[in-house]
Amino acid sequence: MSKLKIFIKNLGPGLLFASMAIGTSHLVLSTKAGAQYGWVMVIPIILANIFKYPFFEFGVRYTHLTDKTLIEGYLNRGKGYLWFYAGITLVTTFTILAALYTVTAGLFINLFKIDSFSIAQVAFGLFVLISALLIIGRYKLLETSLKIVVSILFVALIITTTLVVYKGQVSVVDDFVPPAIFNEAGILFLIGLMGWMPTTVEASSWVSLWSIEKWRSTKQKPSLAQSLQEFNTGYFLTAILAVFFLLIGWFTLYGTNTELSGNAVTFADQVVTLFTTHIGSWAYVFIAVSAFATMFSTCMTAHDAVARVSLDTIDLLAPKIKLSGSKGPFALAIIVLALINFIVIATFAANMGFLVALATFVSFVVAPIIGYMNLKNVMSADLPREHRPKKWLQWLTYAGILFLSLFSLLYFWMIVF
Repeated sequence: MSKLKIFIKNLGPGLLFASMAIGTSHLVLSTKAGAQYGWVMVIPIILANIFKYPFFEFGVRYTHLTDKTLIEGYLNRGKGYLWFYAGITLVTTFTILAALYTVTAGLFINLFKIDSFSIAQVAFGLFVLISALLIIGRYKLLETSLKIVVSILFVALIITTTLVVYKGQVSVVDDFVPPAIFNEAGILFLIGLMGWMPTTVEASSWVSLWSIEKWRSTKQKPSLAQSLQEFNTGYFLTAILAVFFLLIGWFTLYGTNTELSGNAVTFADQVVTLFTTHIGSWAYVFIAVSAFATMFSTCMTAHDAVARVSLDTIDLLAPKIKLSGSKGPFALAIIVLALINFIVIATFAANMGFLVALATFVSFVVAPIIGYMNLKNVMSADLPREHRPKKWLQWLTYAGILFLSLFSLLYFWMIVF
């Protein structure tokens, strides 16, 4: 079997990571970064992807070498680690999925011009559809469908970005004043952007669980080098697409004094309409496919992952209960998550901005702590010494923890003072 065929066969966890990551952080935050602040925002995007890389890589490394999830590793470090992670999972359960489904519902309303339906009603339909797909098809359908979705998304985004760059940057209005980055509003936006770029750090355990599910479904485990290559491909893809979305926002909106709305439907209308106005109405299909495929695939992967993490965490906190790996408890978890997040969406209506901000800030503040916990896992006796991270990767981890910690302290200082 050729190396390419082996690589395609091993595609799974890294692909799901890419699909999950290319969502709100890219479509909403990267686009908004380029639209409001211009090309300079490529710097924090690249820094966030570099500094967070070890945190996610450790999930693949630890699981491959121990056949255990990162969450099991937290328990091995001490029950306090696991309780902390359980608390973070509980908080994100009420924010991440609600934020993702809200954005996706807004896009759906805009693309299909169904103004008679509310955000909550469309989100309910998406919850029903995605829940059914996950319960019936489980991991195999998720992986197979996302290979198609991500491929379409990548091609559509390449075409869209090329068209945008070829057309040239939109004309700057006469009274345009570049917004300050290092004032309160700019810092808060930076924290939100880096909090979900490429995605939340607690999602490192999601990759871990998907890896085990992949081996279980195929009854075959690749080498460590193959697992890391597959993950690195997905990670690099997410970074590249983040830059694509930033370029689109920069070339089409920067300097026009247009502020992207916090309302999901209005935001969707602005993104699609302004892009097509700049490129041409004939490009609508590429933009529509890119935007909706981005958010739909993200909803699927995040919904699946949060369900798996919740079951795995409950199993470890209450060993007598065995939920993970069974169809019934997985289906129940999918449905319960859908109901909880539907209630959150119905309560906050179309206020996408608040949900996204809450989710990103929580993720950003806990990121250095989760990063440290992952480092403790891969440097423990659970792993053979020769397979522990190289020195450069360890130093990059410390740099990432310091980088994210300083921004978290700055965020708290701004809130208090």
